Amino acid sequence: MNNKQSLMEKIESLAKRRGFIFQSSEIYGGFGSSYDYGPLGVELANNIKRQWWRSMVQMRLDVFGLDSAIIMHPKVWEASGHVESFSDPLVDCKQCKRRFRADHLLEASSAKPDLDGHREPPKNIADIVCPECGGELTQPRNFNLLMKTFVGAVEDGTSQTYLRGETCQGIYVNYQNIIDSSRVKIPFGIAQIGKAFRNEITPGNFIFRTREFEQMEMQYFIHPREADKWLKYWKGEREKWYKDLGLKDSFLQWREHGEQERAHYARAAWDIEFDSPFGGWKELAGVHDRGDWDLSRHEKFSGVDLKYLDPETKEKYTPRIIETSDGVSRAMLAFLINGYEEVDARSGDDQSKHGKEVVLRLDKRLAPIKVAVLPLSKKTNLETMARNIQKELAPYYMSQYDSSASIGKRYRRQDEIGTPYCVTVDFDSLADKKATVRERDTMKQDRIDIVDLKSYLDKKYSNV
Repeated sequence: MNNKQSLMEKIESLAKRRGFIFQSSEIYGGFGSSYDYGPLGVELANNIKRQWWRSMVQMRLDVFGLDSAIIMHPKVWEASGHVESFSDPLVDCKQCKRRFRADHLLEASSAKPDLDGHREPPKNIADIVCPECGGELTQPRNFNLLMKTFVGAVEDGTSQTYLRGETCQGIYVNYQNIIDSSRVKIPFGIAQIGKAFRNEITPGNFIFRTREFEQMEMQYFIHPREADKWLKYWKGEREKWYKDLGLKDSFLQWREHGEQERAHYARAAWDIEFDSPFGGWKELAGVHDRGDWDLSRHEKFSGVDLKYLDPETKEKYTPRIIETSDGVSRAMLAFLINGYEEVDARSGDDQSKHGKEVVLRLDKRLAPIKVAVLPLSKKTNLETMARNIQKELAPYYMSQYDSSASIGKRYRRQDEIGTPYCVTVDFDSLADKKATVRERDTMKQDRIDIVDLKSYLDKKYSNV
């Protein structure tokens, strides 16, 4: 087992043991590539979404929020091209019957996938054998990724539609509504956070690739002549967001899609990749120049004029679109991997120390628990004081109360879930009405008047 494989196993173990992520339907043996977020996971996911929304919508005057339907008119997916060509190349092992994406097998063998703009099956798969048993593989065939569903009482062709394969189509069909209701001028963006569904052939690597996932997408509508300018701008903004939230420079890189790799309508496509423990550099987020494909197609299929009329120059044109695309689960995985660190024992007395301790160095804004309140012992008077402190802080900070085991062990529990501050109530607190605040990364301790704890934390969280 190499170190990177070991790291991924540790991340998965921590995620389940501490309540970040659970296998979905686990009491029934689980359900392939489906996961549930536990108490800490839902907080981390919400904090990621909150920071994305703050950066992309709240702090800007040119981006507007949207929450579109998951089930839309089936013609939306015909217009977008998903019904016709939203597919991956599938191969089967003739011996063990396992299924694989042909392009993933080629990438794993360092072969260049022979994919044209319409994602045709690779033509050079013949030299690849099954990675599980070494058996012969079938010829590739296309496998559509849209998940079908039915609306109404009768399941037939007239009631068939799809769970959305991407959130951006809901933005495009509401583009004119946003212009009319918000009185906006180009350039402007529409942002959305929501679930998408893809019938992936080979999901895996924990929450990296799943069939149900949550996207954070923004579509920026621009004059065609300004495409290069805005592509460069949004690349910079997205990289800055991840680094501002703590991802290391060495953990990230940009990769441009080759001409054969990118979608046939894309003028340019760039991925932010992160250094994963499961196969090297993997896609984290994307910034794409989608051209005018999307609005042109929806105009054609709907019969509604979606061209933009400049109120000043009177020029009429179909806007080009710069897309930024992020995934909640991939961002979560990247932040967990980036923040996971094993350090020499540092909490508790010599007898209770372990050889190594885990510190999850999440940015304060992302940490699921902002402050933990810990009574030094289970004495009634200490617990009463500690619970009162937690009650006072709860309206302002996501908090946790823990009175079980030694104080050193409780510090370690909080360190491994990324809690930035622990407030300890000891016997001196009964007399001096003060508590000790311990900082996660430096282990620095401050003795603070209990009445001043909120203002102390306010200052600590105001600088991020």
